[in-house]
Amino acid sequence: MGITNSNKQIDVTQIDCDGTLKVTLALSAAPDIAANPTDIVLVLDRSGSMAGSPLANMKVGANTFIDIIDEATDGAQDGTIGSGSHIGIVSFANTATANTQLITSVETLKAAVDGLTAGGATNHADAFTKAIELFDPNSSNEKVIVIFTDGKTTAGPPAAPIATAAKDSGIVIYCIGLIGEDGIDVDTLNVWASPPTDSHVAITPDEEELEKLFADIAADISKPGATNIVIDEVIHSDFVITSVLPPSKGSAIMVDSNTIQWKISKLGVSGNEGATLEFFIKHIGQTSGMKQINESIAYSDEEKNEVTFPNPAVYVDCGIVIHPEPCPVPVEFTMEGCQDSITVDLGDTYLESLGRIVQVDVTVKNVCPGKRVALAVILTEVDSKGKEYQRGIKTITIPAHSYPNCQDVKVKCIKFVVPEDLTVSGGSSHSLCSDRKFNVRLIANNIDTDFRCCESVITM
Repeated sequence: MGITNSNKQIDVTQIDCDGTLKVTLALSAAPDIAANPTDIVLVLDRSGSMAGSPLANMKVGANTFIDIIDEATDGAQDGTIGSGSHIGIVSFANTATANTQLITSVETLKAAVDGLTAGGATNHADAFTKAIELFDPNSSNEKVIVIFTDGKTTAGPPAAPIATAAKDSGIVIYCIGLIGEDGIDVDTLNVWASPPTDSHVAITPDEEELEKLFADIAADISKPGATNIVIDEVIHSDFVITSVLPPSKGSAIMVDSNTIQWKISKLGVSGNEGATLEFFIKHIGQTSGMKQINESIAYSDEEKNEVTFPNPAVYVDCGIVIHPEPCPVPVEFTMEGCQDSITVDLGDTYLESLGRIVQVDVTVKNVCPGKRVALAVILTEVDSKGKEYQRGIKTITIPAHSYPNCQDVKVKCIKFVVPEDLTVSGGSSHSLCSDRKFNVRLIANNIDTDFRCCESVITM
């Protein structure tokens, strides 16, 4: 079945200009057997040399195999081989017996395995023959034989021709060998098994390893959804990665401030399985608007699953932002190898953001005691033709004084900023060398008065 779902989402829909948000990558996979039904015949050696602990360990391994396939086919050990797959049991000694047909009942399969007793010679040819007879030639299911033996053939004809014919018909053969008292013919197992033999033949001298060997082959048959997964995520240049949380599966590293690499060795081994990776990013751009999170995202695995992720977007609100000084244009130059020094003419550069500060003082005459005064100072610039351009206005409340008589009040340090890029003198905005002509107008009036007009109240 492979990758069953891939997703990428963010935890908010809007952030401020320098805001942070969480990104979640999610991936799920299921074993291939869940989408491609497989009929499997377990062929088990019950010859005399298997008596005692070898037979007991073989039963444990075979039952583990059944459990793994049970879970891989439908995502749970529910007692039923699912998704159209089946398992059958064949055992052999002097001759072979079909202990079950191809069925789905885990209970019946395990009962057949647990009921085996050891005794007799070893007839591999009849074992293969009985296994092949269980398959329905009209079925579209994949067909697999897993044969376990602890010794050499001691009864019946050679099994190689039968095994070869089975492989030619499309049956995949796995061999598990336990090196018993009489040894085992590894070359013969390699002939029986499907290629490549390093993934279809497993041999051990230790009967306690049988459970692991059966489990490994069950996992290989069910085929994990994906192996050796690598996801390279590059976020948009308007963002930087601030932190990466440990993923639920695999490992993740920050390659640089914009790149994450997430690796998962296996996903969807025994059933539908998910994995998530969470990381945080911060907006560092200077503009508002809808921003895509992804610059790019690349996925690869051994099974060559084709996977795409959505590209979520977040609205960034930077408010009103002005950038009066753009980044300087670089001057490029190259120093040759083994060169100790270099002289570079960088050309002209100019002073940036030039301007002037106009500071004025004014004396407001004859201000009566107990009366506040409103003062307006209006600044304009005058060009060569006498036309005026507004450059600023200041409105100031002058507090009332408590002297017994009217007084002159001096108001000092009223400041205006006049950037050089507003000059109308005809000079350069990159220089303070030109003259600029200004006009200042003043308006002043009392705020407080004892006048009352019919005690009326005027609201404005």
